[in-house]
Amino acid sequence: MDSKAASVIRILRAEIIDGTLPGGTRLKEDTIGARFDVSRVPVREALRQLETEGFVVSEKYKGVTVASTSTAVVVELMQIRRGLETLAAGLAARRRGGDQAAGLQAVVARGRSEGEAGHFAELPPLIFEFHRLVARASGNARLEQMIERLLEQTAWGFEQEIEDRVTSSWTDHGAVAAAILAGSPMQARLLMDEHIEKDEAIYRRSFPG
Repeated sequence: MDSKAASVIRILRAEIIDGTLPGGTRLKEDTIGARFDVSRVPVREALRQLETEGFVVSEKYKGVTVASTSTAVVVELMQIRRGLETLAAGLAARRRGGDQAAGLQAVVARGRSEGEAGHFAELPPLIFEFHRLVARASGNARLEQMIERLLEQTAWGFEQEIEDRVTSSWTDHGAVAAAILAGSPMQARLLMDEHIEKDEAIYRRSFPG
């Protein structure tokens, strides 16, 4: 993604979350472009991504507005993701990680290393990659595709409270990976469920209303 678009996404998303941009607010491309000193191309890319995440809605003849149901959408997406990723962890454990076993070990090791070094900006992509690898390790291509979509819609949450939960996050990831590699489906499912329950709590804190 273009760095300009990424910057616009981060700022607009934060303003929607904290209420600076309340539901129903019209988001005009030219106004946003002028504010961020960018062309319409990155603005359109940013708005498309925010629509994918459920933060804005686009209607013919009406343009783009901030979604009035952002809170409900985010929580619903997290509930769906929790169920699917729990299933994926169990399936992955039956295969002991399959051809993703080494990748799971590597991403957990790197996540721990980057966290210990205080390289917090490196962690969200690694968290995304861990969950993607678990989905891939399930061996179920359709399940993998559904989880990939949900990860794209909720990936912004990986950045929330990252410094405060860096140790617990990678402890969780390591435990899930260990259960998968040990071939323990029930344990892998339980640990993944508990892990994403924590993520869901973070999302709810981000949307106090």
